[in-house]
Amino acid sequence: MLNKNAKLKHKAKIIGIAALSLVLVIALVIFMQPSPSFVADIPEVEFADDPVPDFSQFERVEDKKKAFFNYLRPAIDLQNEYLLNLRAYLQGLRAKLIAGESLSESQQEELEWLIEEYRVDTDQDEIKIFDALLRKIDIIPAELVLIQSANESAWGTSRFAQEGYNFFGIWCFVEGCGFVPKRRNSGAVHEVAKFDDLSSAMYSYMRNINRHPAYRELRSIRSKLRTNQQEITAMKLAEGLHKYSERGEEYVEELQLMIQINRDLI
Repeated sequence: MLNKNAKLKHKAKIIGIAALSLVLVIALVIFMQPSPSFVADIPEVEFADDPVPDFSQFERVEDKKKAFFNYLRPAIDLQNEYLLNLRAYLQGLRAKLIAGESLSESQQEELEWLIEEYRVDTDQDEIKIFDALLRKIDIIPAELVLIQSANESAWGTSRFAQEGYNFFGIWCFVEGCGFVPKRRNSGAVHEVAKFDDLSSAMYSYMRNINRHPAYRELRSIRSKLRTNQQEITAMKLAEGLHKYSERGEEYVEELQLMIQINRDLI
């Protein structure tokens, strides 16, 4: 009888330690998450509204490429840092719910803003909503952003980039929202979006990649890489951009070739 009681006490002790460890891990995740006040604030580099450099002034191709990459890289890194902070914040909120805690009013407001911003279906349970947000809110490798922007803007020399910070060929559909393309088909209403500064343009581009249905495959590739604890690379994520251009797979192959050619300069 004594031996049985000792075993029961030992089992209860192990369960108690495991439960305490779980509580401590959840508390640590919640404590370490960033302040929610940053969630709806678009991160902005100091030079965001400065005129776009005239990249056509460079005689040497290598100098032009380096200047282009150096100009865009800080804005890309800042946006990716913001996305990682959002992920940490969401993981903290998710941990609270798993622990049986309720979200504060401000946390609920932040969550609702993110759900709307990233167009997540709310017709599912709360944990699945968090999982859907975490699939959408994640980094885009700087190499991929730099190469795609170079491809779409002719290395920053297009009038859309020079006059409207649009390095990505992003369209808008409200009259007067941007530039009317010279070769727009009869009956078409789209314009090439014009932005007030580099940071708002970069935010819009990354949000577009992270929420638009056309790039679901890219997000799926990224999610699998995270699950398998593998590096999120430009070459792998480029595979999910075949719907960014009418050229499809040819466009993807061109991006991947550009990544390989310019890797030493990035």
